[in-house]
Amino acid sequence: MKPVDMLSLDLRSLATFVAVLDEGSVSRAAVRLGVTQSAVSHTLERLRQAFGDPLFVKSGRGIVPTDYALRTGPHIRQLLDDLRTLPSGPPFEPASAEFTFTIAANDYQRDLLLPGLLRILRQKAPGIQLQVIPSGIPNADMLRKEACDLIISPHAPETTDIMQRGLMADRMVVFYDPNQRNAPTDLAEYLKADHIALMFATGERPGFENTLHAKGLDRRNVVTVSNFSGLPEFLRGTNMLATAPERMSAQLMRDFAWVPLPFDYKPFTLLMLWHRRHQNDPAHRWVRNQVNSVAATMNGLND
Repeated sequence: MKPVDMLSLDLRSLATFVAVLDEGSVSRAAVRLGVTQSAVSHTLERLRQAFGDPLFVKSGRGIVPTDYALRTGPHIRQLLDDLRTLPSGPPFEPASAEFTFTIAANDYQRDLLLPGLLRILRQKAPGIQLQVIPSGIPNADMLRKEACDLIISPHAPETTDIMQRGLMADRMVVFYDPNQRNAPTDLAEYLKADHIALMFATGERPGFENTLHAKGLDRRNVVTVSNFSGLPEFLRGTNMLATAPERMSAQLMRDFAWVPLPFDYKPFTLLMLWHRRHQNDPAHRWVRNQVNSVAATMNGLND
């Protein structure tokens, strides 16, 4: 008997073999598979050539399997069963897991969500080390080239291989030091004021800055910092304004007053982004679920 030509086989062909073996009939196998009898017959012919054995032979008005088919059947059935379990992956036990999980997030998202994630990891999965890198305005290659496992950002790359899930909603507001000035009352006063602007270390400006430019709104940026963490000390004791997410009023910007923007600017959603290759990975999915649970504890969840 010649060696089996594995390259000529596919899962559908093997499933057809098992169906005929179970049913003892080409016609019943066709009904079970939802295909035509000729399709089953054609597949059997390809299998005969691959295995170098007739597999099924006529007996009276029906067919019976050959000895080779009977011996091979259990192996093929086990192979198909094993392949069906692949999507769920191996079992994942958080308590015994050991790996480094890298999340790209700017300081706003980092300080808002990731301390809570770390507390969960230390309690439930102490062997998982958390690494945080800046995301800037993220691009799909960060995930494609595995520079990180997950991105948290309001900016989603427009591509089909990047998955996303909304975590929570936020909006941009105007912060000021109430010991030094009153809130801006209108757009003219907002634009006339001195401002602290933001440019990420990657050289990209936040989407808010681009929107201002698109609207033709010019303001005077006295100082530009590379992350939101630079805002408080520059703002404190001055009459300047800083535009930043409202949720920062509970943490980094808690010493300052704030008012809504004096012009229309849509709220945004913080997103969790990952590559499609990790969609069904049980460890990756577990960490994503923990990030989502942290977000769910905060008001204004946008799920």
